[in-house]
Amino acid sequence: MPPSNQTRVLLLNAMEKREKTLFRLEQGFELQFRLGPTLQGKHVTVYTNYPASGELFYRRKFRALSWHNPTGREDDSDKYCKLDLQISGSYQYYFSHENEKSGGGYIVVDPILRVGADNQVLHLDCVTLQTFLAKCLGPFEEWEDRLKVAKESGYNMIHFTPLQKLGLSRSCYSLADQLEVNPDFSSPNKKCTWSNIGNLVEKMKNEWNMLCITDVVYNHTAANSEWIRVHPECGYNLVNSPHLKPAWILDRALWHLSCSVAEGKYRDKGLPPSIENDHHLNCIRKIIWEDIYPKIKLWEFFQVDVNKAVQQFKTLLTQGNRKTKSDPNQHLQIIQDPEYKRLGCTVDMNIALATFIPHSNGPAAIEECCNWFQKKIEELNAEQFQQTAYHQEQAVTCLLETVVYERLADHGPKQGSVSRKYPLVTRYFTYPFKEMTLEEEELLMHQPDKACHFLAHNGWVMGDDPLRNFAEPGSNVYLRRELICWGDSVKLRYGNKPEDCPYLWAHMKKYTEITAKYFHGVRLDNCHSTPLHVAEEMLAAARSVRPNLYVIAELFTGSEHIDNVFVNRLGITSLIREAMSAYNSHEEGRLVYRFGGEPVGSFVQPRLRPLMPAIAHALFMDVTHDNECPIQHRSEYDALPSSMIVSMACCATGSTKGYDELVPHQISVVSEERFYAKWNPAATPSTPGEVNFQTGIIAGRLAMNRLHQELGAKGFIQVFVDQVDEDIVAVTRHCPNTHQSVVAVSRTAFRDPKTSSYSKEVPQMCIPGKIEEVVLEARTIERNVSPYKKDEHFINGLPNYTVEIREHIQIQESKIIKQAGTAIKGPNEFVQEIEFENLTPGSVIIFRVSLDPKAQEAVGVLRNHLIQFSPHFKSGSLPDDRSAPILKNLFSSIASKLTLADLNQVLYRCDAEEQEDGGGCYNIPNWSPLKYAGLQGLMSVMADIRPKNDLGHPFCGNLRSGDWMIDYVSDRLISRAGACAEVGKWLKAMFVYLKQIPRYLIPCYFDAILVGAYTTLLDLAWSQMSSFVQNGSTFVKHLSLGSVQMCGIGKYPSLPNLSPALHDVPYRMNEITKEKEQCCVSLAAGLPHFSSGIFRCWGRDTFIALRGLMLITGRYLEARNIILAFASTMRHGLIPNLLGQGTHARFNCRDAVWWWLQCIQDYCKIVPNGTDILKCPVSRMYPTDDSPAQPAGTLDQPLYEVIQEAMQQHMQGIEFRERNAGPQLDRNMRDEGFNVTVGVDHETGFVFGGNRFNCGTWMDKMGESDRARNKGIPATPRDGSAVEIVGLCKSTIRWLLELSKKKVFPYQGVNIKRHGKKETITYDEWNRKIQGHFEKLFFVSENPADANEKHPNLVHKRGIYKDSYGASSPWCDYQLRPNFTIAMVVAPEIFSPEKAWKALEIAEEKLLGPLGMKTLDPDDMVYCGVYDNALDSDHYNVAKGFNYHQGPEWLWPIGYFLRAKLYFSRLIGPEMYAKTVVLIKNVLSRHYVHLERSSWKGLPELTNENGQYCPFSCESQAWSIAVILEVLYDL
Repeated sequence: MPPSNQTRVLLLNAMEKREKTLFRLEQGFELQFRLGPTLQGKHVTVYTNYPASGELFYRRKFRALSWHNPTGREDDSDKYCKLDLQISGSYQYYFSHENEKSGGGYIVVDPILRVGADNQVLHLDCVTLQTFLAKCLGPFEEWEDRLKVAKESGYNMIHFTPLQKLGLSRSCYSLADQLEVNPDFSSPNKKCTWSNIGNLVEKMKNEWNMLCITDVVYNHTAANSEWIRVHPECGYNLVNSPHLKPAWILDRALWHLSCSVAEGKYRDKGLPPSIENDHHLNCIRKIIWEDIYPKIKLWEFFQVDVNKAVQQFKTLLTQGNRKTKSDPNQHLQIIQDPEYKRLGCTVDMNIALATFIPHSNGPAAIEECCNWFQKKIEELNAEQFQQTAYHQEQAVTCLLETVVYERLADHGPKQGSVSRKYPLVTRYFTYPFKEMTLEEEELLMHQPDKACHFLAHNGWVMGDDPLRNFAEPGSNVYLRRELICWGDSVKLRYGNKPEDCPYLWAHMKKYTEITAKYFHGVRLDNCHSTPLHVAEEMLAAARSVRPNLYVIAELFTGSEHIDNVFVNRLGITSLIREAMSAYNSHEEGRLVYRFGGEPVGSFVQPRLRPLMPAIAHALFMDVTHDNECPIQHRSEYDALPSSMIVSMACCATGSTKGYDELVPHQISVVSEERFYAKWNPAATPSTPGEVNFQTGIIAGRLAMNRLHQELGAKGFIQVFVDQVDEDIVAVTRHCPNTHQSVVAVSRTAFRDPKTSSYSKEVPQMCIPGKIEEVVLEARTIERNVSPYKKDEHFINGLPNYTVEIREHIQIQESKIIKQAGTAIKGPNEFVQEIEFENLTPGSVIIFRVSLDPKAQEAVGVLRNHLIQFSPHFKSGSLPDDRSAPILKNLFSSIASKLTLADLNQVLYRCDAEEQEDGGGCYNIPNWSPLKYAGLQGLMSVMADIRPKNDLGHPFCGNLRSGDWMIDYVSDRLISRAGACAEVGKWLKAMFVYLKQIPRYLIPCYFDAILVGAYTTLLDLAWSQMSSFVQNGSTFVKHLSLGSVQMCGIGKYPSLPNLSPALHDVPYRMNEITKEKEQCCVSLAAGLPHFSSGIFRCWGRDTFIALRGLMLITGRYLEARNIILAFASTMRHGLIPNLLGQGTHARFNCRDAVWWWLQCIQDYCKIVPNGTDILKCPVSRMYPTDDSPAQPAGTLDQPLYEVIQEAMQQHMQGIEFRERNAGPQLDRNMRDEGFNVTVGVDHETGFVFGGNRFNCGTWMDKMGESDRARNKGIPATPRDGSAVEIVGLCKSTIRWLLELSKKKVFPYQGVNIKRHGKKETITYDEWNRKIQGHFEKLFFVSENPADANEKHPNLVHKRGIYKDSYGASSPWCDYQLRPNFTIAMVVAPEIFSPEKAWKALEIAEEKLLGPLGMKTLDPDDMVYCGVYDNALDSDHYNVAKGFNYHQGPEWLWPIGYFLRAKLYFSRLIGPEMYAKTVVLIKNVLSRHYVHLERSSWKGLPELTNENGQYCPFSCESQAWSIAVILEVLYDL
């Protein structure tokens, strides 16, 4: 049984129809259906006809599967429904969304085959099949002796052609009675029955370990079948298919012509009975065109009787029937007579009357009108005449092609003179009556009791659509003579369902059940033209009798996608593929690689992985029974090497009886009547009717079949095909557990060595590893016996060829090898160089190869150490007695000492961060540098390579070429002290063994080591985070790693020092000064641009991201330290924009302080005893606004005093000029821009500030282009009161008010000096001012006469919230931007729910993009959604990225938009809330997909319009990840 814990995941996406995609699964697998991004959040139901446990399978019975969501509600990333696959067959699934079918497909579950009395499993890749023509087995009592040849040759499956009673032609596939055993098998004293055959099949399974399968033929029955005479409705006859009447008339005419030619009646026209040249062919063409076609007038079947139609039209006109056209596009057309009578077609008289309208009622006008009508009918008839002429032209062409093949072609049957037995062309229809003249015969066509017996023969049509039935109406195959016809068989007509032809369906179902009862499998004969719905129904019946039915078929559809339709709908287990289709040895080798196995050195795949589309499992045959004999096409010497190549394929293999005996002709399924030979070990080469190991290549076949079965059973699933030279193919099968290989070298003989020259020089071969033995060496040789003579009674082969074979010998005993040297290629590459001397055409040699002992031991030890990560590595593992001490511990215990800050070093760090520490990311030559120096950099690349086994990738090439990358991984960590170094040492110790194995295996084991370490480290990271993360979905967990990615400690501290009085501050030894220094985690704004140096830490970015990345994830202490570090740098009541360690800080933003305050509020609410932070000491770097920077500990204040100072300063008003102002500080800023002003409006309570030359909010793009004249002009100054700052300020005031009421915050308000007097403004008062004015002044009313509207002329959208209030350019206030949603989240109380909802709906319609929010309304005249920072032009609005915040879709606002939607939808009502959850899950699914696919494992800063990639964006941005985590937290 396959391992029970294999899981495959099938991602469902809306409107995805997968009917042409093959998904193959094994019994015991679990299949999970999960929602793709297009369906997440939606109510999707998955239906399948796979039966519920304990129920029977009904193809049309579907059931809904139930969803499991292991982590609860927040998103759909882990939601799945599943099937535990225990029954083989083909199953359908589809899914619907809101009761509409949205997509679907099929899964095919392989059967499990069992042999022997103990029912051991026969793996599909172990099958070795041989085809027997049943009629050549002779009487039943002799079968065992004949079948024994297959057993002795090592086959484990026999395919019998049908065993039923045959029709008159004696073709194996023309069955007279599907239910009766062929009477030829009975002897005078013993009747052969199905149960006799069943007993033999059972005996062969139990005693010979062989399975038996047979054909099912659903397409046709023999023309002389008794039952079709009684039930002619089961075929296509002239009653149920009148469209065939013209074809029947033509067929009879050609038969009469044929009889006349045979009787010599056309000699005078140049056509004798014996057709020998082109002149005769031209005469046939002339006679048909001049004598036959004019006589049978086929066009009349498609034409209207002109006089009759005109008369009818005239009658209607004179009765005054006038019509008006209802549809002007309706034109007069011929309506085909359903009965196909001559001139029986009609036209729609209503359309005629509406088209031809007389200008008056007078007789002349009516006459004129009738003439027009007659002219139109004659035109239509002429078109039909022309159409028929095209059909007739094709019919003559096809007829002549058939004559050429049957009578003139060298490769054809050369039938000789035309006679009744061999007519000019095969008849297309049965004719069971006595012959008459053609005119008399035509009368029968209209007599249903006779016409029902004219049945269409079956056949095949070159290049036809296999999904179309060529006998149904709409097809002209019979009329155009395009059918290559089987004159012995009648095509069966099933209709669309059993009710359409009850007898036929019941008869064939019974036939199927008999077959399934006695045989282990079926071959679907002529599968590509079997109606799919019929085969589906029949196979369902067969599987109900025998669930593990083995189904094979040969398809000639010419398209893999169409093949898949058949494989899917019928549950075909193996498709027959043929090596004879290869035109040279190179192509034969390619087929081996195509049809099975994975590349040597492939990666170990996880047990839970995506379900990948497959190609159908192959039954690869050296030759099939209905194809020509390879000896005729190639040479007798090629039988052995070509079957060896086939035998090495990692799939089922097979051959046809006669191939091994070297029968030099095709054994015809129609005409062969001789019997197969029996097995007799004592027979001589010339004994008629007996064979043994001396015959043909039988001895070689036994060795090949044994080897094929061993390789399949022992897991040699990896394949490598090497085209050594034009005739020599080496096929390697490799076992990935033991790393044993078997290499088969075959020298083909497509050309006869006696008549063609072959090179004497055979190239040397290098075989990596140690050759343990020569499994087999065999050569085709000639022997001196009497030459071949076709035996009259028995099928016999060439007696004068056999194989010289030697098995299991040492290399020095070989007669094919001259010498074998050993070479060391690189430190651990053990290679044997083979020089051949007798590798003649037609010979093969097989080596069993293992790794050299040192490498074998290293692999075993490596596998032993990998068991801690996966039990997969148990097989092939060896105990490690001499390993390094560090390997005695499990990796998880070594890793357990790592902190989250350490994990940042081990897993992440981009190039800029590494360079700051004196390193860099690993650069793969001819490719690109890795994104991270830590393990994630490698894992991102390997995640792409692994599923595809892309061993040709430069990454794998680099690993095979040298140890550079391996050493980089371990040495980088060892160079860092502490716990990181221990992880490095563990890796280094593992890599000692890795370096001792052959280079081709290094990518696979390097990946296995890193995957094990990486997954352990991720689990460790999550174990140190909050319960929200630990119990969260995959999406939550992967987002939370953004916290590890962004939060780290570099070589140089990024944060200013905290107060020495503060507890729990981390310290380390400075490597250079050897002094103790603080080492707090800092938060990077984004990777790679904002990750190191002065550009790493930004006040605004840090505090927008802090709640999501640090508080929600449970990193409370580190969050506290960051809050206090920034607090220490406060100056002018502001927090720095760019931190610059505090000493190089820029205080040029108005919003960072409010985000900082919001974070302190969040900290107090989320962290247990969070308000304790308010008493923590803050070491003031700037005790006064103008003092120089002071060292930590100079002046400590509790945090609440610093908070109060910020509030106080804002209410007092802030006005200063940036220090060091000028181009040295900011080369683009204009002089006025360095002046910072912030204050509070005493009437409204709104914070305001800024001027038109600076940008104090997050939309901070400063113009840089001289050329476009925007240098020094902010694109979005947002001066006045920016909406999000007002919201953040309101949130803070409300919170401080609550704290002061609880006596946790000692201030009730702020004291300021105004007009020389001291004044107190309480927080309660300030709170009420904002509450009272916000909506009045920010909401753009739906009422045009709203008195609060200062600039009604600037309103261009109503029902929205302004982006600012009181801007120096008033129109900026009215721009629709996403910033109001921030205020909604932090201070929802200032919005009334109905207005808020209306504004959110407009924002959704206008601003919501796939991943982010448009930063400006697309209706705005300056909107531009594509950001290009490098482009300088004359265009003012876009030059040098001026439109950074004027359209591009930023990710972080989407978090606030979604959280606002969630909050207000709850207030609106449960229905709206449910809808909103669907929207949110759907939007977030796109972030999930981006996160999973991103090699940075992050979410970008922004995208261009409609979610397009922006090359100037950070690839992973702290606040982008943080806000999505916050949405999931809110959910």
